[in-house]
Amino acid sequence: MTTKADQTPRPGRATLKDVAFRAGVSVPTVSRVIAGNYPVAVSTRRRVEKALRELDYVANTHARALRGQAIKAVAFILNDVRGPSFAQVAHGIEEEAARRGRLCLICTTSGDPERELDAVRLMREQGAEAVILIGSVRDDEAYRRQMRSLATSLDQAGSRLVLCGRPSLGPEVPATVVEYENEAGAYAVTGRLLAAGHRRVLFFGGEDEQTTSAQRLAGYRRALADYGVEFDASLVEPVDFVRDVAYLALRERLARRRDFTAVFAVTDQIAAGALRAVTEAGLSVPGDISLVGYDDVPPATDLRPQLTTVHVPYEELGRTAVRLALDRQAEQHVLLGTHVVIRDSVAAPADRA
Repeated sequence: MTTKADQTPRPGRATLKDVAFRAGVSVPTVSRVIAGNYPVAVSTRRRVEKALRELDYVANTHARALRGQAIKAVAFILNDVRGPSFAQVAHGIEEEAARRGRLCLICTTSGDPERELDAVRLMREQGAEAVILIGSVRDDEAYRRQMRSLATSLDQAGSRLVLCGRPSLGPEVPATVVEYENEAGAYAVTGRLLAAGHRRVLFFGGEDEQTTSAQRLAGYRRALADYGVEFDASLVEPVDFVRDVAYLALRERLARRRDFTAVFAVTDQIAAGALRAVTEAGLSVPGDISLVGYDDVPPATDLRPQLTTVHVPYEELGRTAVRLALDRQAEQHVLLGTHVVIRDSVAAPADRA
């Protein structure tokens, strides 16, 4: 037999049983008050609501869903919060979400596609109004099939999948796409090196399985073709999007040989690692090796010399992602522009090159 003492609310998060005890009603009555889908006497409702406030009871997502009140929040999922480009997109999302009275939920994946899929499922269960996926992904058919299914599921639940800085899953998929001129930016910055006279340009960073680096490689190759320069696969050096890893990779390559006069680093972070390796090898930028990056985020202006790079409107990407997801009547596929920012890290090839 349960005594009154046994029903005393326990320390920690309050439960339905705790609320029922405080209000002097049954647990089903508390559930009815929270759900709002069954008539309850006014005096009883007031006692339950008072107990809910006093115990700071937090109703779970399923209870909110029962009364048709999804949480007013947007979610965003990204590889790593420490990346400057990711941080700028996240800032844009938070700004626009706050302006529209929404909270933000965040998940990180460390680049694991399975973890990303799990995070999308979690945010769907939490009732987020939009689930925004930020940045590159290792794209394959199994991943696309699962993500298409999740996009449909979110749409049926009144939510929206948003692909931010990554390509569409197909015209029939109910998802919002906010891209930028990724390939065009790579084409333009490679063209800057070629116009300066370079013909041996090292494409440094990323892997062709990743959507972001694959598009940048495509832009690099297209620029070479337009300038009549034959593509040389030995001048493609894959490396993780990590500054220190890039430094070690280029240091090792320079120790073996220097068969290039310029470096196109796939990100500014990679460019920073490359600059350190070049400097430690006793060479200078741009005197011995020209260097360009991509993103126009710190450390582009912190380096010496300052980095010629491609500007990506990352904050605007984030703001646009929220705006389109919440304003369904707007165009649901947007392409934002990029442009080359010319600074001090490019010069004509040295005589010996």
